[in-house]
Amino acid sequence: MHLSIHNWMRAEPLTTTLGRISTIGYDSIEIMGAPQLYDTREVRQQLKDHKLKCWGSVTLMEDGLNLVSGSAGERAHTVAYIKRLIDMVKELDGHMVSVVPGTVGKIVPDGRPEVEWELAVAGMQEVYAHAERAGVLLGIEPINRFETYFINRADQAYALAEATGPNCGVCLDIFHMNLEEADWAAAIRRCADRLHGFHVADNNRMAPGMGSLDWAAIIGVLREVGYDGAVSVEFCPPLDRTPANPYPGSIDENPVGLSPEQKKFLEDHGSSAFTEAFYTQLTQQSYDVLKPLI
Repeated sequence: MHLSIHNWMRAEPLTTTLGRISTIGYDSIEIMGAPQLYDTREVRQQLKDHKLKCWGSVTLMEDGLNLVSGSAGERAHTVAYIKRLIDMVKELDGHMVSVVPGTVGKIVPDGRPEVEWELAVAGMQEVYAHAERAGVLLGIEPINRFETYFINRADQAYALAEATGPNCGVCLDIFHMNLEEADWAAAIRRCADRLHGFHVADNNRMAPGMGSLDWAAIIGVLREVGYDGAVSVEFCPPLDRTPANPYPGSIDENPVGLSPEQKKFLEDHGSSAFTEAFYTQLTQQSYDVLKPLI
């Protein structure tokens, strides 16, 4: 296993992120799922300069992106987007793409369960064929019921991966598992043969160690099942806008440089941007808790 981190949580130049995480000691990065933002030739050189690798990326399923949409046009647009993301990861010598099948924030279905399942399988099989040609793995990621009605648990993601193809897997996220799984350890074990990625944040979505999750136990189960991929940090602090805020100075009152995707995500999650100092603190905190265990 090795330690990785996403870069969508704060709007800043990629070189700033790479400089921070390489100095702290991270091994790789999951590049934000917005391929239009990156010149992969430049990013490859930046990764080389900082002695980091690209582990992969994760789909940013904003409005208009949905593999189970009732609109054929929207489904086609989603497939094309995921293919572009796969191409970006391939060009960065990355390993995998984590796929959230439905729009994040959409909790009302467009159709009947059996129809949506057929659409999900068809869409995943199309992007899977593209990923196979590119040599990039796919991991279907379940997220909690408050962010999507479709694919909330590991068993659901595993079933869709099985229906997609032999090399399709799952990407689990312990924050979401803590909300949805009766037994997160058993869920990891059931997915062991298709576990292509693992995302981490504490139970309150703060950095590991700032909540109640048992990180030694979590990493222990990953080691037990033979997982040898990235443990990818993906905190998303629910910033406190009240006088009870335990982290004074954490909120960036005048954020600049937010991409449309980041702005949309922050708005949908009722959050805000946070300062570089607070972001660095959370990045360091994650490393300090996880690196000794990995």
